Order: sequence, then structure tokens, then C-alpha cells
Amino acid sequence: MKITILNGSPRKENTSAMVDAFAEGAQEAGHEVEVLQVGKMKIAGCMGCEYCHGKGEGQCIQKDDWQKVQPAYEDCDMVVFASPIYYFTLTAQMEAAIQRIYCIGQPPKATKAAMLLSSGSPGVYDGAIAQFKGYTGFTGIENAGVITAAGDENQSEAKLAEIREFAKNL
Repeated sequence: MKITILNGSPRKENTSAMVDAFAEGAQEAGHEVEVLQVGKMKIAGCMGCEYCHGKGEGQCIQKDDWQKVQPAYEDCDMVVFASPIYYFTLTAQMEAAIQRIYCIGQPPKATKAAMLLSSGSPGVYDGAIAQFKGYTGFTGIENAGVITAAGDENQSEAKLAEIREFAKNL
């Protein structure tokens, strides 16, 4: 299975350990993994102009780093959204990447999705999880699960082992 991980963190320390653990577990199980650092990319939010659904034939009129993400998203069998939670929601960079998925709508190959969320405080995930459930419901992709880590748990070997095991068992 080809897995694309969209890491929405603009800072290395926020979700990198979780993403690395997921990638290790998935690769151990024989999956191909590509990590895209969307948190460090320049991706504008969707303008709702509908160019993609008309003249653009699935391509956005905006020319930015989304052109690096779209081919990987279209070609993956599973997508993983990884993001720190900043004030009760995903990073703005992750939000922009998710909005731009609109030009594609249903991913042509992906059948599964998962989410990895990191925060400094517990109990701040409801908005991001609701958005993820909305995404999987709309696209018809299987919700493979959501893993959260708060505070010191973000770097704990127990949490990283849980993530590796989760990825191995996809």
C-alpha cells in the first residue's frame, strides 16, 4: 500500500516523532511511505472559484506548493493527516492543504485515512476529529483511526510504540 502523510506542522518538534513512528511501522509492514511537510510549504486556501471543476479539469488555478502535494494525494492508497493542535484546530497550513483537496473531491485511489494529532494539552481535539470524520464520511474513505498525544506523551516511547503498532496493522 502506498501511504502519503501530510504533516501540517511548521515546526519539527511538534509532530515529527509521531510521523516518524508511523512511517517506521508502515515501512516495517512493507508499505511505501511518502511524507510531505505541508506545514513548511506555501499553500493558499481554496478560493471557491470553481476553476478546478470547469476549465481546470481538476487542477487549481492557484500555482503554489499544492502542485507538489496533489500528485502524491491522487496516487496514494491511504492518506494520513498529522498536525499539532493550535488553539483547538489544525494548523493553518494543514487547513489550506485540506481545502485544496476540493479540486479533486474523491481521491481516485485512497481507501483509508488516519489522523495523528499532537498538543500541549489534553481534550483539545474535538474540532479536528469532527473535521476528519466529515472528510472520511464525504469521501467514503475508511476511517482507519485517530491517535492523539498531549504534553509529555508526544515524545514518550509508549505512545510512539502505539503509533508504530497501529501503522504495522493497517
